[in-house]
Amino acid sequence: MLKFDEMYEDLGSLARAGGRWADAQSGLRPHYVAYARWLANQPEATMRARRDEAEMIFRRVGITFAVYGAKDEDGAGTERLIPFDLIPRIVPAHEWRSMEKGLVQRVTALNRFIHDVYHDQEILRAGVVPREQIEGNAQFRPEMMGVKVPNSIYSHISGIDIVRAPDAQGKGEYYVLEDNLRVPSGVSYMLEDRKMMMRLFPELFSQNPVAPVAHYPDLLLETLRASAPATTAEPAVVVLTPGMYNSAYFEHAFLAQQMGVELVEGQDLFVKDDFVYMRTTRGPKRVDVIYRRVDDDFLDPQVFRPTSTLGCAGLMDAYRAGNVAICNAVGTGVADDKSIYPYVPKMIEFYLGEKPILNNVPTWMCRNPDDLKYVMANLKDLVVKEVHGAGGYGMLVGPASTRAEIEDFGKAVLANPSGYIAQPTLSLSSCPTFVESGIAPRHIDLRPFVLSGKSVQMVPGGLTRVALKEGSLVVNSSQGGGTKDTWILEA
Repeated sequence: MLKFDEMYEDLGSLARAGGRWADAQSGLRPHYVAYARWLANQPEATMRARRDEAEMIFRRVGITFAVYGAKDEDGAGTERLIPFDLIPRIVPAHEWRSMEKGLVQRVTALNRFIHDVYHDQEILRAGVVPREQIEGNAQFRPEMMGVKVPNSIYSHISGIDIVRAPDAQGKGEYYVLEDNLRVPSGVSYMLEDRKMMMRLFPELFSQNPVAPVAHYPDLLLETLRASAPATTAEPAVVVLTPGMYNSAYFEHAFLAQQMGVELVEGQDLFVKDDFVYMRTTRGPKRVDVIYRRVDDDFLDPQVFRPTSTLGCAGLMDAYRAGNVAICNAVGTGVADDKSIYPYVPKMIEFYLGEKPILNNVPTWMCRNPDDLKYVMANLKDLVVKEVHGAGGYGMLVGPASTRAEIEDFGKAVLANPSGYIAQPTLSLSSCPTFVESGIAPRHIDLRPFVLSGKSVQMVPGGLTRVALKEGSLVVNSSQGGGTKDTWILEA
């Protein structure tokens, strides 16, 4: 039986319909009724033609990403389209309202935590988070101790990965899988997916009350300007990119264009008298806010990696002097670590005095002897991740791995237990997806983008990623995942 648990709360209706979603009249979740009725009347040939059209347009526009380590037949690095699925993921208004409150709560607490880490360290002195977990963290930047940042905000743009899975009673519940606080990517695909859906199926947006997301660049620019130093009334904002060979370069250029600001590389910037300037055809122009898409290590060769050509020498001097804002702040990654993730519910209680609205996925920390013993005994049933891993790399999905892979990964965990965490293999929700064989269930997650300036705000939506391989739980684009448009219904 097909299990479209995003669309059907009662899967028994699918069983009675022989597993065909289009024939199941009952059990549909209310917010899918109108769309399911429309989809059932669409010829497969029409849907295939629309998919081909979308691929042609995305390729023409240049919506690609580079795959590190992958080579084409000539040995050159490869660029690929991120597959786009025609069938949207739909979230009802009441679920979004609850999720939104949980996201605001979580990101607020995380920003309080990062500020605390680099100032009074109250949470460490209280023993809520072990001191060694901070001071031994590869993303902790001692250079940021005591540095004041505008509005005490460190993660101005946060991408929080959300999954929907059954709770103890078997009902769908949203969980936070991961916090992305350094340089979260993917928002350009959220915007382009919506534009594509409106182009291919304009009638759907008159039939369904879908909340808009097109104003995200305006909110982003507002957030960045709100983070500017108090030394200017008209802050100049730039997007700092590592360059055209970066996997997310399309997004860097796209967001700069959408906000109407300059896209710069490190060589375009220089520092004089603790102020940052960019080189222009009309001479130097002062820069007040840098939306950086470059990792900490490469920002300033005088402070971090001396061989870096991606940043700007002297940038940290200007930053510490309060003459430029860097978004997201240097050192934000200390809260972006999978070994810190298990403590976020305690952070919410410590800083806000509230219970978490969005729960974490249960997590075993392999540095704890009891947790390590459990993990090693249950590797075949767990998802085990490197604490610094990203993009779907450095992880083991036990049920989908061979005995040899499990044994090899277990040796790596035993060699460095503090470098790994483990989580149960969640039964991630599945959504109808248009694949080669027709409409089939595929697992999904959701990455809403939370903007923190003088207030915390977001557009109603996010990037839905879909694991296109049958049975796969890995949604990352680098691992063959695709994307869907995310509809938040306004009523």
